[in-house]
Amino acid sequence: MSTLPPLVEPAAGLTNEEVARYSRHLIIPEVGVDGQKRLKNAKVLVVGAGGLGSPALLYLAAAGVGTLGIVEFDTVDESNLHRQVIHGQSDLGRPKAESARDSIAEVNPFVKVNLHQVRLEADNVLDVFRDYDLILDGTDNFATRYLVNDACVLLGKPYVWGSIFRFEGQASVYWADPPGGVEGVQYRDLYPEAPPPGMVPSCAEGGVLGVLCASIGSIMVTEAIKVITGIGETLLGRLMVFDALEMSYRTIKIRKDPNGEPVTELIDYEAFCGVVSDAAQSAAAGRTITPRELKEKFDRNEDFVLVDVREPHEYEIVKIPGSVLIPKDRILSGEAFGELPQDKPIVLHCKSGARSAEALAALHRAGFGDAVHVGGGVLGWARDIDPSLPTY
Repeated sequence: MSTLPPLVEPAAGLTNEEVARYSRHLIIPEVGVDGQKRLKNAKVLVVGAGGLGSPALLYLAAAGVGTLGIVEFDTVDESNLHRQVIHGQSDLGRPKAESARDSIAEVNPFVKVNLHQVRLEADNVLDVFRDYDLILDGTDNFATRYLVNDACVLLGKPYVWGSIFRFEGQASVYWADPPGGVEGVQYRDLYPEAPPPGMVPSCAEGGVLGVLCASIGSIMVTEAIKVITGIGETLLGRLMVFDALEMSYRTIKIRKDPNGEPVTELIDYEAFCGVVSDAAQSAAAGRTITPRELKEKFDRNEDFVLVDVREPHEYEIVKIPGSVLIPKDRILSGEAFGELPQDKPIVLHCKSGARSAEALAALHRAGFGDAVHVGGGVLGWARDIDPSLPTY
């Protein structure tokens, strides 16, 4: 268990309006006026205004965190709305950062909001993080998670981390060198190395139960409040795992890795995480066709086999006419090789192109040298060839 001193000094005072607004906090002895003034004085940066960032931003604002920063460069898409509750129907196509700012203003006009409408990279992350007391990371890719961790280590900042996938969520607090003699841990102590490309699908590939975002996002905000005010036992040194199907919570102890390499600089995180494996990049080089080129193959009545390497539930949502479903894992394991023709060209596709590139590399290793894949996948087909198809 980790009891930490308050992260933030209290503000000078609360106005009458703030006393009325936060009265239910003020009458909790552990929070009180002092804790609320610390929240008012806090500067918290939320990385991502998506599934986890949405509830986190709303509840941080409602709790009275004085300054909120939002790192977000994406725009609101219809597929976001089942879980990203900070955005609404009228926000479709708008920058997520601006939509989130407007929603926060409706929740609490006393909160100052800073927008950082940039893609977080090694060359800007330290400047973005520097002026904030606490970081909340709700991103869904490993490259950004390691980037956030390393930046916080270098700057000596704590951060709250959350992750969601299908029905499971995780959350923890990381601080490499906390005060008060508490043992520090960081994300690299839990995950020293990123998983191989394609092993852990993103929410866009594997899906997520929308309400799970609220469950994990609220835990992240709870931890942020505890860190800021110095109350309770935080998740520093513990990983909280939530299973929504079983409705169970469990915690796993995290200890500092004695053999971990110290973080001394920022690196190339795309390369470190191998977002697309070297084999896939090599296989795709010169063997990638566009959706329009695929359409031309159909128009010329070419004799080929179009293989969809997504999962069956994705195939039910939308498919390219004439495709056959063979999930990527069956190709990577070699199980499906006997189902593939030796006398016809093979064209692979997935949702956007990453999984089909991995499958393409496996086919090339197995001797299917003429195989190609469709860059952009079924989403590219719906965008460029048949806009009547649904997208997800």
